[in-house]
Amino acid sequence: MQAIILCGGLATRLGETAKTVPKVLLEIAGKTVLAWQLELLTEAGVTEVALASGHLHDVLYETVGDNYAGVRIRYAKEEKRLGTGGAIRNAMQQIRTSPFFVLNGDILLAGFSLREMLDRFQQGMAGVLLSVHVPDIRPYGEIISDGDGKIQAFREKQSTYRAGYVNGGVYLFDQGIADAFPKGQETFSMEREVFPVVSNLYALQTDADWIDIGVPERLAYAREYF
Repeated sequence: MQAIILCGGLATRLGETAKTVPKVLLEIAGKTVLAWQLELLTEAGVTEVALASGHLHDVLYETVGDNYAGVRIRYAKEEKRLGTGGAIRNAMQQIRTSPFFVLNGDILLAGFSLREMLDRFQQGMAGVLLSVHVPDIRPYGEIISDGDGKIQAFREKQSTYRAGYVNGGVYLFDQGIADAFPKGQETFSMEREVFPVVSNLYALQTDADWIDIGVPERLAYAREYF
């Protein structure tokens, strides 16, 4: 089984912390974020990962190489910024399996197995998105799903403090997801331009420990508590 990790972003919100080191190579509790993510993926049966790289690609390649933590590593380098959707389409040129996982490169998960997403996935689904419960939805995009888990709506960042289920940045896609990619458009967003037009996307809700390390305060929290 294969997976894509999106790790080509500029990480501007982290400032100097990620100026010379890709977010996916930042250390948390003695391991890189990439090593933690590969643990999750290999436990679910993934043997090969395509790193959708861009910014700091050379640093990433020199550190990771073609094999990291026992996993075969490939690279799908962006020559220009492609957005989340464009990066996935570019990396899918190296993906032969279906379904396949996609992870944002700044996500940490504990107390959760990606096998739960595999168990949830059924033939005919375009994909399963991890939907994580958080006490404050304001910094994130919210996922609204029905009793069967079918996604009804995506909501942009909310201004009201309340708990809810948000996009966890972990996806299990069928190869057919590519049918929803905008035609003739190289740069696009999965969250804004693909997900809202796909009718057979499902959410798997979880209360697992989840941290998005994309901003300094959450990175500091992860380093102290993860």
